[in-house]
Amino acid sequence: MKIEDAVVLVTGGNRGIGKALVAEALARGARKVYAAARDPRTVTTPGAEAVALDVTDPGSVRLAAAGTGDVTVLINNAGIYVGASFLTGDLADVRREFETNFYGPLHVTRAFVPQLLANGGGRIVNVHSALSWVALGQSYSATKAALWSASDALRLELAPQGIGVTGLHVGYVDTDMAAAVDAPKVSPGSVAAQVFDAVEQDRDEVLADDTSRGAKQSLIRDPAERYAAVAG
Repeated sequence: MKIEDAVVLVTGGNRGIGKALVAEALARGARKVYAAARDPRTVTTPGAEAVALDVTDPGSVRLAAAGTGDVTVLINNAGIYVGASFLTGDLADVRREFETNFYGPLHVTRAFVPQLLANGGGRIVNVHSALSWVALGQSYSATKAALWSASDALRLELAPQGIGVTGLHVGYVDTDMAAAVDAPKVSPGSVAAQVFDAVEQDRDEVLADDTSRGAKQSLIRDPAERYAAVAG
């Protein structure tokens, strides 16, 4: 589908990858771009329409859906990193991460699918991670692995209704979330461009960097071999 004249909504659209996605959609001629954030006052991209949306609050999600009505491309980008240990971490932290990274996109998708259908179909983009496939992020990896699986299930359920689902996998991105990481990083702008290329080409998966491509290739290997290679 063409981004030109589409109506795009990006959760977490006030910073990082989300802000880059908002800017890229506008640059490609989207008719309207909603930048959703808990505090809409933090949305600073010229031309974007700020929307109050807390993905962990079903009531907030319903209000955002009721206040739009014309969305054709939904991007579930909002997320947090906690990375709690499953053995020693606070289970409240694990639950909080799942509420944002897994249940949040599910709440948003359920609220906006009727809108996409009413507008003739469209596409959903879910922001996964290279850590969907490599469990180095502990609870974070688990949330993204769950979202990856959910995206596959949603794709099968929604395809007959004319809605596609694209999953984005990427390693380290040059954003605040990865500021303390000393490793090669891809720019948010590059990620955003690849996402919208995939949407316009009706592709179901984006592997945005060498890290995500390597993580996917490693899935065919025995787990002991995979993690020995990572540790080495």
